[in-house]
Amino acid sequence: MTARTLFKNARLLDPATALDRKGDLLVADGKIAAVGARVQADASGAAVIECHGHCLAPGLVDMRVELREPGREHEETMESGAAAAAAGGITTMVALPNTEPAIDDVALVEFVARRSREVGVHIRTYAAATRGLKGREITEIGLLSAAGAVAFTDANSAIADALVLRRAFSYARTFDALIVQHPEEPSLAAGGHMTEGEIATRLGLSGITPAAEVMMVERDLRLMEITGARYHVAHVSTGAAIEAIRAAKARGLPVTCDTAPPYFALNETAVGEYRTFAKLSPPLRSENDRRAVVAGLRDGTIDAIASDHSPHPQDSKRLPFASAEAGIIGLETLLPLTLELVHNGHLTVLQALRALSQRPAEILGLPAGRLAEGTPADLVLFDLDRPGRIDVDSFRSKSKNSPFDGRPVQGRVLKTMVDGRFVFGGDS
Repeated sequence: MTARTLFKNARLLDPATALDRKGDLLVADGKIAAVGARVQADASGAAVIECHGHCLAPGLVDMRVELREPGREHEETMESGAAAAAAGGITTMVALPNTEPAIDDVALVEFVARRSREVGVHIRTYAAATRGLKGREITEIGLLSAAGAVAFTDANSAIADALVLRRAFSYARTFDALIVQHPEEPSLAAGGHMTEGEIATRLGLSGITPAAEVMMVERDLRLMEITGARYHVAHVSTGAAIEAIRAAKARGLPVTCDTAPPYFALNETAVGEYRTFAKLSPPLRSENDRRAVVAGLRDGTIDAIASDHSPHPQDSKRLPFASAEAGIIGLETLLPLTLELVHNGHLTVLQALRALSQRPAEILGLPAGRLAEGTPADLVLFDLDRPGRIDVDSFRSKSKNSPFDGRPVQGRVLKTMVDGRFVFGGDS
């Protein structure tokens, strides 16, 4: 393959510089060589991609993905996850440490780095904040940071012990490391299967009070004030938690947060008659909470949108609701579901891309999320308006647990490039 590629007549979109105009972009030797209205003068010998006015943007940075390798490769591997990511326009994804064994030592962080070089999409990893994700003994944050861990989290388990979290914050502050928390007070969530309310009562399912989320967030904010550490709240889903984060940002605290498409695209009614493909953690919330998530994205309180990709096989989902695993896949639906917010007038396309690429990269300190000369040529070309339906059977992920199967969407990834090489759509 040629080392030079010219994208002609694209709608160039760069949320970092508010660029939104028609133009060309030249890739040379794996980096962006030129961006502008006309760059053909520098493009001799380049392979030409005619974009026909479609959107060319920085590749998406998915900051919350479960990849299951090592330990549960029958559900997902780095290779299958990378193929799904490429099809979804994602050029960098960050893996959660809830593998078997948990990613809590240097050797496993280095293992992820080695595997990433083999699969075509950038894969970075979190390290566990506590050993074995058990919430009792903090890990070697300094050594793990030096080995390449981008941040520290116990994945889908909250660090419940306030003293342990305070120590983790204090240790992380020494290395300017980020602590990422699953915002759910465990004792209030124990035994619950969907959000507390009328629908849970009607279905006879144990509920999880929405207050469990804001209680954990407010406690953690107090601890970060004491220690001066950086703190990130994962997959926020309630209006109360978003308001607490909004107030903390107004006070100048270094707190950030993300959400996932289910929390702005669905509400608790998606559970229907015990539909286990709509069982998540945190659970789907009320319509008022869903609207609060949209408002938080619109005003920038919510920094990022992550897929929250959580693959599970059919035999762990097609069970009674109380016994089914929580979580859905999301790599290949991340962009089209987010574009619903654009088509519905809630976000501009640059706001959507900021949440999908620029802000996740900034939060985690990754060299991604920009269309700037000299930066890695990690790009996505997509048709903003092409209609279609989500077809789970066509997904490249090993698991198919999505509540969005058959949902009409508008927007389709055409090509994905990583370091100047096409990893999706290069043959057309």
